[in-house]
Amino acid sequence: MAMLWKFMRVAKYSKTTLSSKVKARGIPTHSRHSSSKSVPSDFSSNAPCSNTVELLGKAYPQDDYSNVTEKILSQVGKDLHNKKHHPLWLIKEQVKDHFYKQYTGRRGTPLFSVYDSLSPVVTVQQNFDSLLVPQNHASRRKDDNYYLNRDHMLRAHTSAHQWDLIHSGLDAFLAVGDVYRRDTIDNTHYPVFHQMEGVRLFSCHELFSSIKDGEGLQLFEQGHRTAHKQECHTMEAVRLVEFNLKQVLTNLMTHIFGDGRFLHLFFLDCYFPYTNKLNFAAEGRWCLLSSHQAGT
Repeated sequence: MAMLWKFMRVAKYSKTTLSSKVKARGIPTHSRHSSSKSVPSDFSSNAPCSNTVELLGKAYPQDDYSNVTEKILSQVGKDLHNKKHHPLWLIKEQVKDHFYKQYTGRRGTPLFSVYDSLSPVVTVQQNFDSLLVPQNHASRRKDDNYYLNRDHMLRAHTSAHQWDLIHSGLDAFLAVGDVYRRDTIDNTHYPVFHQMEGVRLFSCHELFSSIKDGEGLQLFEQGHRTAHKQECHTMEAVRLVEFNLKQVLTNLMTHIFGDGRFLHLFFLDCYFPYTNKLNFAAEGRWCLLSSHQAGT
């Protein structure tokens, strides 16, 4: 059994001129704001007229759930985060470099592996069911997602790959990719954007071995949900995972922005009901702000 933390970094898609001609390019080989609104735009019209959608070398039969548009399809496979010297690539490489050097295993090899070429076409099971999103949850709505059909969609988050990566035996990884949400375009929202998320699993030994008299401490319990933890985790485990996650985030921000006198980091405790209603794992979610972001 293991305990998990996850962080997520979001980058907005560059607003380039879009071609109306569909040309789905092949792939060579991870957060939407709570204030987002699904408003019809030029990106939410002109759905393909044929009975199938051709994408990344595969054909997907259309049904009553199909709502992906030609302009959105034309963006799939651009892989801006993998194009050398693109701003998204530069950010990705900075984060990779930090994790490779800062977190190593007993043999000096990187603890975290990186997955940046996973297909953006996922199943509904991967995108929602594997994360224990309830069947009637608002995040599944057609108004909020791009569905190829009832069974396949463009990933709404890089978390769609968590279940597969964890069940392949990984306990520390970064997932990077383009994600798709039916957002109206404004200064903070775009239908195509990018996520980079990190996942770390802790065994009981890894979490408690450095704690004095920690032999008797446990990761899980049959307790009660509180404002500070889920019912299945012990308070000791939650506190240690929280401390570790905050250290990781602080070190990452310092690596990217420097540790000079103009950088002031602090955590703002906030409530995000989407993850609080899920029991997939103990996720640490805090707003890490700099003095510039906070407007001070």
